[in-house]
Amino acid sequence: MKPSNPLHSSPLGQQTDYINQYSPDLLHPIPRHINWAEKGIDRSSLPFRGVDIWNAYELSWLNPRGKPEVRLAEIKVSADSVNIIESKSLKLYLNSYNLTRFDSQQQVVKQLTNDLSVAAEGEVTVRLYHPDQAPAFGQFTGFCIDNQDVEIEHYQPTPALLTTGEDEVEEVLYSHLLKSNCPVTGQPDWATIGISYKGKDIDREGLLKYIISYREHGDFHEQCVENIFMDIWQQCQPENLSVYARYVRRGGLDINPFRSSEMDDIDNLRLSRQ
Repeated sequence: MKPSNPLHSSPLGQQTDYINQYSPDLLHPIPRHINWAEKGIDRSSLPFRGVDIWNAYELSWLNPRGKPEVRLAEIKVSADSVNIIESKSLKLYLNSYNLTRFDSQQQVVKQLTNDLSVAAEGEVTVRLYHPDQAPAFGQFTGFCIDNQDVEIEHYQPTPALLTTGEDEVEEVLYSHLLKSNCPVTGQPDWATIGISYKGKDIDREGLLKYIISYREHGDFHEQCVENIFMDIWQQCQPENLSVYARYVRRGGLDINPFRSSEMDDIDNLRLSRQ
């Protein structure tokens, strides 16, 4: 019998009730290996490490006297974890704190860390910010490739667009033109993507066309970034490579996957669109 797809039981695209009392059962994990199993690839053999950085802007609970506390949450989920956490389920879970009393912020952090680690089956860290202490906006360093006058023919991922020259370089290229779609609801997901690499120079026109080719592709943020990493890795064969996408928030959450052949972690670089 074919195993059931965990997407079919997720809250995405379904009418759901908002529960305002603490409920960790709302979290819906989705195995990371599904994206690669469909291609006959063992995910553990892939040449990247990394982290998924979530920023949650709708987190509130009650203090012991029933007064609301409001915070922004930075959640880092190791890319080595067994599961990703479906975004609507995380939103519902965070909203379940709304009428729940906690003794302290430290207790909230501990509970969030424990529940998310269990759902992800991997390392999760949580940091909370008061709204007056939120990180300032930043921007990618490097060269923006968006101003090229190119003709676009592909709106589904086309790795063959990726080519290199003969010059050895070490550079960062970025684009604000990444768009993909939710694989369940079809809603658009917008992002800025940065590509840092060392190796033969990647053709910038081809790279821009390749990024735009994701425009009608349906996949989760994490899977899109992993696919982009592997396409560049295989087509361009750099010595090292990092791919970092900063997605625009939806439902009070933004998701920012980072994958690298060299690094496990990256700064939480909040961009103006976020």
